[in-house]
Amino acid sequence: MTVIKGQDLVERFEEFAPLTLQESWDNSGLQLGDLKKPIRKVMTTLDVRPEVVQEAIDADVDFIFAHHPMMFKPAKNLDLADPQNRMYADLLRHNITVYAAHTNLDNAKEGMNDWLAQVLGMADTVPLISGTEAGTGLGRIGDLATPTILKDYAERLKQIFKVEHVRVVSNNLSQTVKRVAVLGGSGSEFYQTAKDQGADVFVTADVTYHTGHDILAAEMSVIDPGHHMEFWMKIALQQFLKDWSEDGHWELEVVQSNINTDPFQFI
Repeated sequence: MTVIKGQDLVERFEEFAPLTLQESWDNSGLQLGDLKKPIRKVMTTLDVRPEVVQEAIDADVDFIFAHHPMMFKPAKNLDLADPQNRMYADLLRHNITVYAAHTNLDNAKEGMNDWLAQVLGMADTVPLISGTEAGTGLGRIGDLATPTILKDYAERLKQIFKVEHVRVVSNNLSQTVKRVAVLGGSGSEFYQTAKDQGADVFVTADVTYHTGHDILAAEMSVIDPGHHMEFWMKIALQQFLKDWSEDGHWELEVVQSNINTDPFQFI
């Protein structure tokens, strides 16, 4: 068995989801730490929050592999009274490296949106917005094996994404759903793209009030299960990393965060 460095893991991952696939506004890649440090335990997570960092510390994790970047805006100071800054200090104090794969993972072939398409029961999928390489791009569109009713499909999504409620924008909850489009995270701006490609329903998050009216006017249907729908990433990526570790004979344990980082509750 071989003890690897963070750089070894990153190089293997970026063969699968290169940083060149990320959107121009994104900040994927190394967030904090030292990629030259040996790593023996990795934790996958959707978000890097103080409670996730404490979970990693308690579990003796060397490397946090996140979907959402920990740093989008530069810190104006390093005042440790600020919980975000204190989190950075805790990571440095415990020598934990943090890496984020955001829109490069979203765009990657067999990446985030393929994982979501799979749990949604979609087959024969292609990118919703094609990327620069074959099979890459944002979102996926494909067909269900068996047509269903929109209301029933929305109920199924509540179970898939482990939420008590989903928001549905539609003029007809009884419509038949066969062709489905999905885009993990905030993708409501692409509802017309989904409609133009023949989707009966578009599954995405963060639909705003006025966009909801536009969707209705376009006679399109959207199901919004919340941005936390992307939590499937930590499950799928854990398995990817385990497979790579086994193939490479790495001395590497891969776990997933058990913390639900969804900030919303329905009461």
